[in-house]
Amino acid sequence: MTADVTERHEGADGRAPIGVAVGRVLGTQAASPLSFWIGLEPGKVVQLDDVVVTRRDVPGHGPILVAGVVTTVEARHEGAAFDSDVFLIADGALPAAVVEVAEVRVTRVEPEVFVPPLPGEKVFLAESTDRDQALYFDVMDRRIPIGTGRDGRPLYLNFDFMDGTRGAHVSISGVSGVATKTSFATFLLYSIFNSGVLGGESANTKALIFSVKGEDLLFLDHPNTKLTGPGDYTRLGLPAQPFGSVHVFAPPRPNDPNGVPHVSARTHGVSAFYWTLVEFCQEELLRFVFADSDDERAGYSLLVGQVAARLQSWAEPVGDGGAVRVRGTSCRTFSDLVELISDQLTDEDERREWTGATTPLGTVNAFLRRLRSAVRPLSPIVRGDLPFYRGHSIRTSDAQVSIVDLHNLPERAQRFVVGVVLRGEFHRKESSGTAKPLLFVVLDELNKYAPREGDSPIKEILLDVAERGRSLGVILIGAQQTASEVERRIVSNSAIRVAGRLDPAEAARSEYGWLPPTVRDRATIAKPGTMFVAQPEIPVPLAVAFPFPAWATRPSEAAEPAKLTGNPFAGLPEEDDIPPF
Repeated sequence: MTADVTERHEGADGRAPIGVAVGRVLGTQAASPLSFWIGLEPGKVVQLDDVVVTRRDVPGHGPILVAGVVTTVEARHEGAAFDSDVFLIADGALPAAVVEVAEVRVTRVEPEVFVPPLPGEKVFLAESTDRDQALYFDVMDRRIPIGTGRDGRPLYLNFDFMDGTRGAHVSISGVSGVATKTSFATFLLYSIFNSGVLGGESANTKALIFSVKGEDLLFLDHPNTKLTGPGDYTRLGLPAQPFGSVHVFAPPRPNDPNGVPHVSARTHGVSAFYWTLVEFCQEELLRFVFADSDDERAGYSLLVGQVAARLQSWAEPVGDGGAVRVRGTSCRTFSDLVELISDQLTDEDERREWTGATTPLGTVNAFLRRLRSAVRPLSPIVRGDLPFYRGHSIRTSDAQVSIVDLHNLPERAQRFVVGVVLRGEFHRKESSGTAKPLLFVVLDELNKYAPREGDSPIKEILLDVAERGRSLGVILIGAQQTASEVERRIVSNSAIRVAGRLDPAEAARSEYGWLPPTVRDRATIAKPGTMFVAQPEIPVPLAVAFPFPAWATRPSEAAEPAKLTGNPFAGLPEEDDIPPF
């Protein structure tokens, strides 16, 4: 008998209603404790990702709930023998029935008595308690909303697999510009900060975001003018508002003697970052000038460490602007320091003092060529020529979310900044001796900083974060176009894996083995805003639609933050000219 679409059925154990009956377990396909097929009743429809349940009474155990997710839906003419029969059937000349069937991948059996569902048993759309059981939401003591499912109801992530309790780190893959990797990463941070899972640590938990795509991420604390209403945020139990505490760090403008931050749209909450020559020498930052994987394979890699050690020993501060004196020569710019090193290493007697051994001239020249090529990209951020020594370090203590703007820097300078900042934050967490409060690090283009082949100082740090960060409270949220090009150990240490729109060739790689074949195919046509999220507790990845950002994702969307409305100029007539932010 066909049930009305509004009909609800009581469970066999007398529990709450378990949803709409949509069909029965097929008898023409073998059912197993891990998967089964259902035949849909006339007029009933299920779609991919729907959660369904059925029950079976097992002697000695009572009613067993078998829950799963729809992974395949098919429709066919039953009674047709040839492809051309479809026309005869459509004209009514050949009798046939339209049959719809769906494959269900079992996600949970409760209690754990692994028997197959019996053919003919009714199958229902899961609701309330059964849906929570099917997706393990009922055992998530600390869960964060990550979006809504195909049924429009919330989906959750177990925070235990993010904060290091049982796992850590997130890997997000997808085609650039379509997969919305950065948007999902920022929504994930927003959900963590606003869902209540952090408890008393909420105010102290920090996020460090490296921004490489224009100034799009510099307005996270501004309301999004294109958000039409709370919508999904209300369903997810989150406020529809921007991030509350954001500080931006940007490099100084090139050739600017005052070190003004190189940003155009944002005018407040921005600080310039750079390293003085004193810090460059004392902290042996020369290693990060040679941060490409090719540098580690080159013959001058040993020379880099030797020169860095000599600079640490011989460099003396000069004045209060960060300049140094090395072996009697003062250096106020990065170019001055490079020229000093060049002069010293090309002199045979001085070279021996720097290297401590005979070094082939060819190796020295290769080192110097690479070093001289770094003068232009690094001069704005390694300097000792500012008129006074002032705060210039990238730090996470100023705000809950710290954004490091890299888009105005050449790629080589970006590598330098990422490597030095990550090393500093990792060492800071090591010295604190405790994992709390947590530090979330969002890094896009992970394949550039931790490529599968070769070694580099940045890759070493990222590996350290992936392997030891869990115990130190440093959580990596890494994004990349191609997970197949990222160091395997970093991807394998990520407890949470996410995929947006994938290139078909990339989707076929073994790195996406966590995606079932049908989901892989769907990922190649996924629309922006749809992500496939896998977490250890749930046997199948969840198709998640996350809400439109409540914070500005580009300067054109940014409204003034609410906290600025109390400024001393409030109430004055507004200007006709609208500022570009």
